[in-house]
Amino acid sequence: MMENTLPVVSVVTPSWNAEALIGKTIESVIDQSFANWEMIIVDDCSGDSTREVVQGWCDRDPRIRLIALPENFGGPAGPRNVGVQAAKGKYVAFLDADDIWHPDKLVLQLRLLEERGGVFACSAMVDFTDDRHIKFPRFEDLRFGVVNFNQQSIRNRIPTSSVIILRELLLCHPFEESIRYRAVEDNHCWLRILESGVVCHKLLLPVLNYRKVEGQISGSKLEMAKKVFMMHREYPGRSLPAALLMTFTHVCGAVYLRIFKGRM
Repeated sequence: MMENTLPVVSVVTPSWNAEALIGKTIESVIDQSFANWEMIIVDDCSGDSTREVVQGWCDRDPRIRLIALPENFGGPAGPRNVGVQAAKGKYVAFLDADDIWHPDKLVLQLRLLEERGGVFACSAMVDFTDDRHIKFPRFEDLRFGVVNFNQQSIRNRIPTSSVIILRELLLCHPFEESIRYRAVEDNHCWLRILESGVVCHKLLLPVLNYRKVEGQISGSKLEMAKKVFMMHREYPGRSLPAALLMTFTHVCGAVYLRIFKGRM
């Protein structure tokens, strides 16, 4: 990135006690075939050496910067909002501190947005537990679908670490920071954006590698079902039967895709 030239994409990464894993995540951004990016790592008062690890990367690459929060938000919504506010890029891409991108992730999604005239895109993903098992196949043809409001209401189809979106949309629709929405704040955000009439173009290629870590709240199906029901029940205009139905379809879809297929 040339000095005094604004980046096209701002990669926003919330971090908390991620010292052991965040290096691989940062490397996957540095290895992108699209180079005009900045990476903003917003640390939510880690109790380990995450900040020192990130600062080491900042010293090596001026495109990476650390925002060290003075107080803990208790979830990724607040750090993501802080990152969006600080972003200089036209687009914001989200990447959690333990996930890994395919080297062509950004270039393929930007090409998709350009060809489709879009402002919001995500991608397919594949789960992993061991970095040694990650493979980066060569993709040439763009295969894509779309996600609209009704589809997202039935089942979450938008992996957060795969999202690239116009920054202005996020400024209008920030993440809900209430701790009650932790683990569903992303789905809630996408629903509000999609309800505004925006369509999400989904790249049907697994350019996101999602790390499965023991203890993740998204790994507890019962807890997630409760969160999803709360989100739908409190969503404006949703009836109790609709909230129950959407929770049921969400859980069924998650069990099928994540447990039996290992993808999304």
